[in-house]
This record gives sequence, structure tokens and C-alpha cells, in this order.
Amino acid sequence: MKKTIVLKNIGLPFTASAEEAVNTALIRAKKSGVNASKGYIYKRSVDSRRRDDIKFVYSVALECEDISEKQLRVLDAVLEKESYIPPEHGSEPLYKPPVICGFGPCGMFAALTLAEKGYRPIVIERGSDVKRRREAVDLFMKTGILDTECNIQYGAGGAGTFSDGKLVTRISDPACRYIFKRLVEFGAPKEIIYDAKPHVGTDKLLNVVEAVSERIISLGGTILYDTKMTAVNRRAGEVVSVGTTKGEIECGALLLAIGNSARDTYRYLIGEGYDIENKPFSVGVRIEHLREDIDRALYGDNAGDPLLGAAPYAFSKRVGEAGVYTFCMCPGGEVIAATSMEGGVVTNGMSYYARNGINSNAAILVSVNPKDPIEYQEFLERAAFEAGGGEYYAPVQTVGDFFDSREGTKPVRIKPTYMGGKVRTYDLNRIFTKDISDMLRLGISSFDRSLNGFAARDAVLTGVETRTSAPVRINRTSELLAVGTTNLYPCGEGAGYAGGITSAAADGLRCASALISRYERKYQ
Repeated sequence: MKKTIVLKNIGLPFTASAEEAVNTALIRAKKSGVNASKGYIYKRSVDSRRRDDIKFVYSVALECEDISEKQLRVLDAVLEKESYIPPEHGSEPLYKPPVICGFGPCGMFAALTLAEKGYRPIVIERGSDVKRRREAVDLFMKTGILDTECNIQYGAGGAGTFSDGKLVTRISDPACRYIFKRLVEFGAPKEIIYDAKPHVGTDKLLNVVEAVSERIISLGGTILYDTKMTAVNRRAGEVVSVGTTKGEIECGALLLAIGNSARDTYRYLIGEGYDIENKPFSVGVRIEHLREDIDRALYGDNAGDPLLGAAPYAFSKRVGEAGVYTFCMCPGGEVIAATSMEGGVVTNGMSYYARNGINSNAAILVSVNPKDPIEYQEFLERAAFEAGGGEYYAPVQTVGDFFDSREGTKPVRIKPTYMGGKVRTYDLNRIFTKDISDMLRLGISSFDRSLNGFAARDAVLTGVETRTSAPVRINRTSELLAVGTTNLYPCGEGAGYAGGITSAAADGLRCASALISRYERKYQ
């Protein structure tokens, strides 16, 4: 029986071709007495620790007839993990369609899986479809007119649609590779399957989301946009219907994939007595540098080489129980206005597939665990709105001024990209508590030792970043059901079980699989 093995740590000059990497793997296998064939790139990352000798480090998959544990160790190889396979349906009768609340990555993959298994799910999404959503976001960016139900947080594809489509994840799950392959099937770049830091790009992701939507509908699924869930109607713990702004919808089961910004839904669920607990989350700012400065700091004389592209980074620093880290780094991207609340300012990062913008940016975040996390998020966002002077202008500050606890130095060399420059200088120390400001300064100083110029005094900070993860968790049982319910599946980032596009999609698959394994469709 043929097996697929993955040979790791094949380092070659970044100018070498993928074919050279495969041939290197085949030669290594042959020397170890393994008869292998049909090689392909499984994973590729950049090793830029030596700027004068930048390498691509490959993992290469090979097919072989048989291999021993000893040969695997000698080859520095592992057997390929089995990919995700949707389960066969269960035997418990399902008399009404499953309803999915939310069409971000979690809801999208749950709906796709259920549709492809014949369950004809009904999706309700408070925001709009791709076309209408793009129009609403463009209008807000140009005029400051905010649609609180259709924006960068709400709508087809979820918040990730307008944040570059970064697929980097810390989870180790065979479902991740399956998710990447499915995204490619719907139009994402092929390299996301093997890049260590895959990204789709907002410009391409919009089309991917639309293609997935069309697939779900073609299989008998229904997607109701501009439809907000207002109630979950239960009898003896069983969800029988959901109330929406467009009427009541009967359901056989409910998958709750609401995303991490649905504060009104959180408050409704808390008021209804669901088992929900506060969880730590992170707050901070966006930092912007010139892309060419970051590229040169990481790649040296090779900066600008199209084979390398714009340089990414990721840093973290811990002091006792406290930590500060970079998140959602956008090479060649821009800082975007990501609020869904009137009178609040929220930042996020976005880049297009080409990643050829003038600046590179990332969030710098500090973990917090306030007594009332939802109120704390809103407090910071309102404070940022007021600091910006209204009209959704954002407060900005140079790193030099932030360290000196003063304001007034206007960014010159590095221009803020937020809403095309709708910013106001302000001392961000006045928004955050002292311990958060101190950790941000510690992080910037520490990261500068790894990336020369990170703490440049004219680098620009924009506040605030508050929507990195859910502030609460909807507790669920080992069967993935909300505690005290028989057919409600809280899932994804909004339920507190994921931390990005890929992990949210994986949890959507997990919950859809739980439903499929349990139920047999009995409705027409």
C-alpha cells in the first residue's frame, strides 16, 4: 500500500526552483533505501536569519511503497496526516433544516459542508452580500457614513474578508490543508496550500466568498443577507426556531457562528441565561513603517526581490504573566477603519494580494482580562473616537512621542494610511492604563532588537485595536453543544473557540461534522 511521507528541513537558496527541492528530497530518500516518487512541495518558509544567505526551507511530500520508523527518523520525515473527510450521516431524524447564524469563515465552511452533504442549510447573515458590502465599506471610507449592520465586521465572509485573508494559524489540524485546498478550488492563489504564511489578499478573497456562496445556493442552501437574528426560541432546551428581522425561521439545529463583534447577540444570550464566561483578549495599537525599511531590515540587499515579496514579521515578549506581541502583520498593506459601532474607532490591517503598498503594518497587543470585557472594549473605542476629534478620525502618535508621553509631532516620512489620512495627533498613553502603555513600550523596544528600526521614532502608532478575539466564550459540552441545550452548536471565533480565519473555518467543519454524524435529513 502506497504511503505519503513528508521530508522536512530541506534548505536551499531562495533562488532555487521548487523542482530542485523535490529532486533533493528524492535523492535523500534514495540514499536511505526508500523507493519514492511523485514528489510535490508540501510546505515552504523563508529563513532570513542570515540576510546574505536567505533560504527557502521546504517540506516535500513523496509517495513510497513502504517505509520503516527508522527510515523516517533518518530522513527527518513523517507520514502525511489524513485529510479532513466529512462523515456519513447519523440516524437521528432531522425534520427541519439546520440554521447557521453568521457567514464568516466558520459559518461559510459549516454551510458549505452541510450543503455538500445534502442538508440544504439556511444561513442568516446580518450584513450584506459581497457587492453591497463592498459599496458600504467604500462609502464609509470616503465619507464616514457608517452602516452599523454592513461594514468591515459584518457581511459575507466576515471580518477576515477585509483584513488580507491571512491564513496563518497555530493549530495543528489536518482540516487546515483541506480548507486551503477548498479555497483554491474557489479562486484563491494556489501557493496558500504550501506557504508557511499563506494569505489570499482582500481583492481575491471577495471573489472567493462569492464563489462559495454560489456553490451553497446551487446545492439547495439558502443565504439570507441583511437578516439579523433577534431571538433563539427553545422548548425544554431544544431550539425550534430563530427570530430575525425578517420573521421567524424554524430550524432543526442552530449553528451559532456570530463572529467576535456581535456584542448585542452576546448580551442577548447572557440575558437569556446561557452559560457564558469572560475570557482574556488583547488590546493595543497598529504600528506602521515604510515597507522598504522593513524589507531591507529583514532581507538586506535582497529586499525587493519578487521571489521574496514584502517581508513579514512576528514577535512576542513575556514578562511574568504579562505579554505583548505582534498580530495580523500586513506587509505592504494599510490600516483600516474597522468599527461597527457608532461613535467608536477600531483599527485593523489589510493588504491586497500583491502586498505592494508603501507601508507595512501590524498590531501590537497586550493581553487583558477585565471584569466586564464588552464594556471595556466599547470604552476604549469611544475614547479613541473622542481622541480623533469625531467623524471616525483616528488618534495617531509617533513612537518617539509615545515614549516621551507627549503629542504634537505630525508624521512626515511615514504617512498614516488609516482612511486615507483621516487622523489626529494625540497622546495614546491617555487612552490606555499605565500597565498597558508600559507593555507596549517594552514590546516596541524588545522587537527593535530583532528588527532594526522597529522602534524608529518616526514610526506611526494608530489607535485602537480591540477586535482581535472574542471577549467571552459560550461554553459547550464534549458534543459541541451549548450547555443546557440539545441542538445549539456555538462555533468559531465568536463563540470563543478560534483565533483567525483558518481556526474559525476548522471549528465550523468540526461543528458541521458533529451535526452530520448525529442527524439524518428527513425534510424535503
